[in-house]
Amino acid sequence: MSFNDEFLDEIRTRLPVSSVVGRRVKLIRRGREYVGLSPFSNEKTPSFTVNDQKGFYHCFSSGEHGDIFTFVMKTQNLSFPEAVERLAEDAGLEMPRRSPEESEEAARLAKLREAVEAACHFFQRALEKPEGRAAADYLRSRGLSAETIKQFRLGYAPAGNALKKEFTQRGIPEDVMLEARLISEGRDGRESFDFFRDRVMFPILDARGRPIAFGGRVMGDGEPKYLNSPDTPLFHKGRLLYGLSLARSAALDKKQIIVCEGYMDVIALAQAGFANAVAPLGTALTEHQLDLLWKIVPEPVMCFDGDKAGQRAAARAASLALPRLKPGHSLQFALLPGGQDPDDLVRHGGPKAFETILAEALPLSEVTWRELTATHATDTPERRAGFERAVFERVSTIADVSVRDQYRTLFKSRLDALRDPGAAAGRGRTGSWQGASAGRGRFAKGGRFRGPNWSAPAPGAPGVLARSTSAVAADPTRERILMAVLINHPGVLGHVEDRLGAINFADSRLDSLRQTALMHFAQQPDIDSQSLKAHLAGQGFGRELDSLLSADTYIHAAFAKPDASPEAATRGWDHTFTTYQRAGLERELRRAQDELERNPTEAAFAAYQSLAEQLGRAGDDADADGAH
Repeated sequence: MSFNDEFLDEIRTRLPVSSVVGRRVKLIRRGREYVGLSPFSNEKTPSFTVNDQKGFYHCFSSGEHGDIFTFVMKTQNLSFPEAVERLAEDAGLEMPRRSPEESEEAARLAKLREAVEAACHFFQRALEKPEGRAAADYLRSRGLSAETIKQFRLGYAPAGNALKKEFTQRGIPEDVMLEARLISEGRDGRESFDFFRDRVMFPILDARGRPIAFGGRVMGDGEPKYLNSPDTPLFHKGRLLYGLSLARSAALDKKQIIVCEGYMDVIALAQAGFANAVAPLGTALTEHQLDLLWKIVPEPVMCFDGDKAGQRAAARAASLALPRLKPGHSLQFALLPGGQDPDDLVRHGGPKAFETILAEALPLSEVTWRELTATHATDTPERRAGFERAVFERVSTIADVSVRDQYRTLFKSRLDALRDPGAAAGRGRTGSWQGASAGRGRFAKGGRFRGPNWSAPAPGAPGVLARSTSAVAADPTRERILMAVLINHPGVLGHVEDRLGAINFADSRLDSLRQTALMHFAQQPDIDSQSLKAHLAGQGFGRELDSLLSADTYIHAAFAKPDASPEAATRGWDHTFTTYQRAGLERELRRAQDELERNPTEAAFAAYQSLAEQLGRAGDDADADGAH
């Protein structure tokens, strides 16, 4: 008996490899994997590993390797259908019953797959013929190598009805070509004709790497610029991502997946070393595509073009994701310079230029805030009230209570800043970004709050979602020290949590690392340093950890080292935070003084006086820290 891919994938989704293997093997978690004694050999030192994200187990002593189905077959001496039946029962799924009609349907789909595979070969061969020279020149002009063209199986659809003619000669029925949408029906008594003609061809592959549809691009000024296969029994454009079968492995290894707008972006990034890129198929991101992304990584990176269309795409993706957020799962947004796309960037700036864009990716909360400020004025009390209502209406769409509370706390602090800039300056001390609930998990992710001189842009202001080039400089060295102490000495969390959660980290990656660490603390309050480091590395922060926990950090703060005493670590953290806070208040005070000189109003004086008082208290705290 055969089973369709969707049924087998559903079993895999419901049953992680560790849950199946763990019934027979005692597994211990180590970083991203589990280890244990091999069930296939007599060993005393564990050489058997399980990786849930990649969906397989591997035994280094015997060479055995496979997924949940092969494991059950080999350990319980079952046939494949028997293993599927047993695991389906464990997963709470009913076994499919194939009727004669279902068997006929399976045979029909197999013929469609054969036809699409044959069409893919046909287009690839046509690219190498004289008739495909212009298409080959076009691909080379876009900087693509012969290896990349082969990897993505790019091709050329000749003009006329070349595909239909060849397929007819090979005995492929016309109704199969029509159902696969390789040809289109003729109208007004005319014959059917090739769906794709005189276009560069981009095969669209399913999760197993099999071609199921195509995208075709004109080489001149014709319209439409891109023509995609319509939905067929094999292909549903809203349920698949271009390049996913090629990107999945790299995305799992890097703990990062990049979502671009177009086929050429994906291909150019792959050639530049970013093999973890995918794209929607000619439509805005769908719920199903978002779920696919979250099954691979917790925070996919949306990378959109720097023009207005790209900003609209970012806003649509943010609105789609917001109601579906859950702890640990969100989106990041890598926003490109105006007028550029990823293809342009890597061709002219190289991989480092794109790495810089990724490193500066904004969290979903920031993109949501910017999108709201772009569409609401705040220059009168009534307009600020309308803006506030719009903010909390947007936050209310988040279904998960804990994530909704975090967004409410974050955005409330920014709204407070609009109402009373002077009072907002002291929030680094008071920790007012906490949620309403007590105990662990009260932290909120620091956004890119600009300080008291921040003002919302006018509605429709250009570049609201563009990368910021004017952010106020922070104190990156002390921010790194504060995080290094926490990672090496998790026991200080109870003492520092409120203050750490209130800091506005300027570095988005450090900010994401803090959020991930604090969320993990909320789930495992007694976690040790090694386990915390393994978790953070598993979440894609390996490079940040190497940088944080290095001699460059310890040369400024010996108390942050792993071998420092808990007392020294705590005292060092307190002193660093106080100094950090004081430096920030001094910057805010200078800005408040400039504002007072330009605009000597009562409000400006009150803001200046409040900051001066806070700075005085911070100085007292610093003296007290020094006395210890």
